[in-house]
Amino acid sequence: MTLNKPVTALEARELTCIRDDRTLFSGLSFRLQSSQALVVEGRNGSGKTSLLRTLCGMALPDAGDILWCGEDIFRLGADYHACTAYVGHRDGVKLDLTPLENLSFARSLGNPDPDCTAHQALEALQLAGFEDVPTRNLSAGQQRRLALARLLITRARLWILDEPFTSLDKHGIAIVEELAHKHLVNGGMLAVTSHHPVNLDPGATTRINLSE
Repeated sequence: MTLNKPVTALEARELTCIRDDRTLFSGLSFRLQSSQALVVEGRNGSGKTSLLRTLCGMALPDAGDILWCGEDIFRLGADYHACTAYVGHRDGVKLDLTPLENLSFARSLGNPDPDCTAHQALEALQLAGFEDVPTRNLSAGQQRRLALARLLITRARLWILDEPFTSLDKHGIAIVEELAHKHLVNGGMLAVTSHHPVNLDPGATTRINLSE
């Protein structure tokens, strides 16, 4: 198994996605390595979310292959999922729990980062002081930052983010962009779609427009 090699690669080969008898994209290929990002662009309905869900292993492509370190992600199964962290359109937080309880629950699911505690993750997303506040009492932007704080408590090398800036103000967007930058500098990988411009190093970023 090659999952822990210093340089990893995510490779898509000739991917096709069909929804409701409509081809969203076909023949899509790309390759990402450590410290590289993929930005997926396109109009609403062009297949951005479908592509990210496929990269997560949550949906099968209608044709083509997705490889992680040369091995099919669907055969790797849990070994691949341990290397990924996904934040989708919805925050996926439990409103009746506090932020600290939400992150503690997320850590219990496996592959926690021993170098980042729940308290440290909340501080990084500027949620210090809200640890014990019921999540339902947080603003939409704060709930979004809580969802993104989950990225920091896992050792996942590949972050897959679908519209991560939803509900965030300019300050919140800057915080998330800085986290993404640090993740890439530390050898991580990123696949993201956003209606907001994503400020990343252009030399380390591949852009795909599904509307073209």
